Amino acid sequence: MGKNGTHEGARGGGGNGGGGSGGKGFGNVGSGYPLAVRELIERLSGLPGIGIRSAERLAFHILKAESGDALALASAIRAVKESVRHCKVCFNLSDGDVCGVCSNPKRDRSMVCVVEQPKDLIALEQTGMYRGLFHVLMGRLSPLDGVGPEDLTIAHLVGRVRRSQEADDGDGRVRIEEIVLGLNPTLEGDGTALYLAQELSGFGVKVTRLARGVPTGSSLEFANKAVLGDAIEGRQVM
Repeated sequence: MGKNGTHEGARGGGGNGGGGSGGKGFGNVGSGYPLAVRELIERLSGLPGIGIRSAERLAFHILKAESGDALALASAIRAVKESVRHCKVCFNLSDGDVCGVCSNPKRDRSMVCVVEQPKDLIALEQTGMYRGLFHVLMGRLSPLDGVGPEDLTIAHLVGRVRRSQEADDGDGRVRIEEIVLGLNPTLEGDGTALYLAQELSGFGVKVTRLARGVPTGSSLEFANKAVLGDAIEGRQVM
């Protein structure tokens, strides 16, 4: 994973598009195509998980599509790049300065769930079970990849908590009481969670993490040791 999830994804696509022909052998595959088709294939092959053959199929699909459909696709791509930005409060994707979650007066502002990427926020939102706010880190700590705290939005998160602690009863702000760490259960995710817990320990807020364990409807005999270990540690009173 790169330092800046969404931002790097955009840069990476462009970088592969410009120089991907050498690495993927594009010059040999597409040498007989018109220049415009070659460039389209090259750009498509720079997308994650798209090789030259897949890029060729996509390019021919676009060529055979109705002109209106193809231009609508181009327009949608342009609109995303020109209008979508990161929320200035939580760094979620937004078409304005503040995203729909942060601007919703019905959300519980005393609780903030920290996630790695905007797609993780969407996944939690789709459950309909969480009614608090979010904070998107735009990645996770990964020393081996050169990703440190300064590459994420950790300082902004700490600032949010600090400002909320200064809230007075009459100023309309709500004090953050709980930080929920909704990070992926990976080595890097757990390391990031530990770092955040330490950074937030001096603010008097409760720091929790999402529950882990045996999924509903599964069998113990098919669960791996890590899942069973988390289930035992996170057991609950009946």
